[in-house]
Amino acid sequence: MDGIASLIRLRVIDSAPPRVNDSAAMDIEDLFPSKPDDPLVQLARQDLDPLSIDELHERIAALKDEIARVEAHIARVTAHRSAAEELFKKP
Repeated sequence: MDGIASLIRLRVIDSAPPRVNDSAAMDIEDLFPSKPDDPLVQLARQDLDPLSIDELHERIAALKDEIARVEAHIARVTAHRSAAEELFKKP
């Protein structure tokens, strides 16, 4: 009977659902830590008051250039992904 009681205890222990998304196990900051060294964070925190209007226009032009660079990268990645999906597409 002792063997059956052990099996029952094991079954009760094992019947608990796994705790996959236990919030106590990990904080959201552990999953997505803030990145104070991120250039976008630093850019957004920069004080614009000391900049002249010409410097602000230069900043806007530089940001537009960066947006164009990121959009071109997105287009390349999207095209690459589409090509890969087409290659591995099931008939």
